[in-house]
Amino acid sequence: MKSQDPVKRALLISLFVSAISLSIKIGAFFVTGSTGALADSAESVVHFFAVIFVVYGYYLSLKPADEDHHYGHERIEFLSVGAEGAIIIAAGITIIYHAVQGMIFGVEIVNLNTGIPMLIVAALINLILGLYLVRTGKKHSSMLAISNGKHTLTDVWTSGGVVISLILITFTGWLFLDIIVSLAIAGYISFEAYKLLRYSIAGIMDTRDKNVDAALKNILDGELPGNIVDWHHLRHRTAGKTTWVELHLVFADNISLETAHADATVLERKLIDSLKHDAVVTIHLEPKNTHDKAHEILKGANKKKGLDEFT
Repeated sequence: MKSQDPVKRALLISLFVSAISLSIKIGAFFVTGSTGALADSAESVVHFFAVIFVVYGYYLSLKPADEDHHYGHERIEFLSVGAEGAIIIAAGITIIYHAVQGMIFGVEIVNLNTGIPMLIVAALINLILGLYLVRTGKKHSSMLAISNGKHTLTDVWTSGGVVISLILITFTGWLFLDIIVSLAIAGYISFEAYKLLRYSIAGIMDTRDKNVDAALKNILDGELPGNIVDWHHLRHRTAGKTTWVELHLVFADNISLETAHADATVLERKLIDSLKHDAVVTIHLEPKNTHDKAHEILKGANKKKGLDEFT
């Protein structure tokens, strides 16, 4: 808990607080027998196990590169976020199942005066936790913390919906509201899960980060250092807090390798400084006049595909 890493601290707090919130919600379900409270509890059970997976993913992402993982372990972030999204969808399906059961066999709700305050307390706990996680994630550019925070906030909305429905049932006796709210909760959290899955798939597929692309091209389209006359074949992908960048640079003719390397190093530093986090830049140096001729030897090397098909 006293770790200097704010993201790690936030995730560990999330794990501890989620266990407390889950206990309160399960108690509220047993007290009231509400389908909505059960739906809320089911979502929290799923959330608790998702947080465990997220914490594991974060610890794994911190491991440095090794002989088997030359690019490090940060891409586990995409798997962790995707798993959390899939788990939330499973919770949505569970809620729908219990709601349909309630429609068929009826609903019996009791002890609302005790159950409602319990759910309110759980919602307030999750509201504070969710806002803290999202703020920490945005401040330190951690999608793991942000996704965990958003998932926690879905707990708030689900608890809030259940509380409102139970209060209305208290004054009206309309038990069917419990089922309606449960279905609404299932739809809402499934939509949030879809957004997490979309982010996960985009990361796994190395979808271009528009902000990173704009930052890099802002440097490349500006004044290039020394003898650099052009650039092409820019590629980049981001995982965790590291961006991997590759590009080709074209240099003026008749300059030494030492001079070209010095100019490329200056540009490399500018590219790294343009990004928020760490970057690894790989640059291919090319002479201007013999550029096309030098590439003749590579034609057909990639199974008859041109380099443009990979960039």
